[in-house]
Amino acid sequence: MLETLIQNSKAFFEHHGLPDWMATFTLLGMALFAGLVVDLIARRGLLKWVQASVHNNKINWDDVLWKHGVFKRAAHLLPGLVFYHAAGIVLEATPVTAAAFTKAAAVYLLIMGGLTIMALINALTELADLKDSDNKLPLRSLQQLFKLIMIIALAVTLLSLLLDQNPIYLLSGLGAFTAILLLIFKDTILGLVGGIQLAANDMVRRGDWIEMGKYGADGDVIDVGLTTVKVRNWDKTITTIPTYALITDSFRNWRGMSESGGRRIKRSVFLDVSSIRFMDATLQADMSKVSVLQPYLQSKQAELSQQPSEPLEASPVNGRRLTNVGTFRAYLEDYLKNRTDIHPEMTLLVRQLAPSEKGLPIEIYCFSARQEWAVYESIQADIFDHIYAILPSFGLRAFQSPTGHDFQVFSSHHC
Repeated sequence: MLETLIQNSKAFFEHHGLPDWMATFTLLGMALFAGLVVDLIARRGLLKWVQASVHNNKINWDDVLWKHGVFKRAAHLLPGLVFYHAAGIVLEATPVTAAAFTKAAAVYLLIMGGLTIMALINALTELADLKDSDNKLPLRSLQQLFKLIMIIALAVTLLSLLLDQNPIYLLSGLGAFTAILLLIFKDTILGLVGGIQLAANDMVRRGDWIEMGKYGADGDVIDVGLTTVKVRNWDKTITTIPTYALITDSFRNWRGMSESGGRRIKRSVFLDVSSIRFMDATLQADMSKVSVLQPYLQSKQAELSQQPSEPLEASPVNGRRLTNVGTFRAYLEDYLKNRTDIHPEMTLLVRQLAPSEKGLPIEIYCFSARQEWAVYESIQADIFDHIYAILPSFGLRAFQSPTGHDFQVFSSHHC
C-alpha cells in the first residue's frame, strides 16, 4: 500500500513537471510524516489498548512485560520500519542518498531492537525469579551475561553496518585484541565462572545468611550478580564481595541451620570447684522433692545400694556416692527435655568439660526449636537465667573472678 502511494505520488509530480529534487524532498517528507503518524498511532492508540488489556486480565506475565517497558520500546520499531521501507523506494533514483537514509533507519531499528530485547531480558529475569522460589539459579548473573552478549553483538552489528563489512570479518579481526579484552573483562569473566560454579554446587543463594570475615560480611545475601555479591549485614550496612571470592576463599553459609529446623545453643556455666561435694542426707531429701529428679535418684540409689556398706561407713571415699554436680547435670538434662522450645529430635547434651582456672565448665549443647534471632536469644537467656537461679539449691556456686567489691569486703572483715 505504501509503495503504491509513493509510486502514484511520483507519477503526479512528473505529470506536473516538478523538478526531481523537489519531488524527492517532498516524498521524503511524506515518508517522515508517515513514520510520525505511525508512531503517534502506536503510542496513543495501540499502546493504550495494550495497557488496558494488560491491566484488565488475570495473567501476570504481561504485567511484568509492561512494567519493564517491552511494549513501549517495541512500539518505537514501527515508525523506523515505515521510514526504512519508504526511504528505499523514494530515493531509488539516487542510490547513494538512499543508502545513507536506509542505513540511518537501520541503525535506529538496531538500537531500538536492542533496547527492546534488553527490556525483555529484564522481564524474563523477574518472571523466572518469581517462579524460582528457592533461588537456586544465579538469575542476576545470567541477566547481566545475556545483556553483555547483547551489547557486544549489537556493537559488532552496528560497526559492520556503518563500515559495510561482514560481521564475521570484524570478529575474526578481534583475535589481535584478545589479550586486551581479557584484561578489560577480567572481573566479568572471573565473575561468570564463579557464578556458574556457585550455581552448579548450590553454594549460595539470595536470602542465605553467610559470614565472610575477610570482607566483614555477616548477614543476608540480597543480590548475586555477575561480578559481585551483595550482603546486607545485621547492622544494615551493605558489603560487596567479588563473586569469584566465594570460590577462592572460605565462607560460612547458615542455610543448613535454617533448613534443619533448629538452632544450636552451645554455652557453658563455670562452677566454683570448691562448692562441689557429696550429697548429704539433707540435700538428698531436698532433691527428692524435685519431680524430674525422682527417677534419676531412685535409679542411682538402687545402683549404689548394691555396694557393701561396711567400707562406706568407715570412710565415704571407700565407695561411690551421689555428688551435687552429678545430680545437677541430670536435672539440667531432664529440664531441657521437658522444654517445648528445645528441638526434641536433635542432639541434647549436658556435659562436663576440662576444668580450668575459671572453674569446672558444665556445657549445655542443644538446639532451639525456633530460629528467629530474637526468639533464639530469649530461649537461651531463659535457660541460663534458670540455671544460675537454681545453683544454690544444689549447693553449687558459679565461678566469678574477684571484683573490687570482693576485695573491699575482704579488707573490711580483716581490719
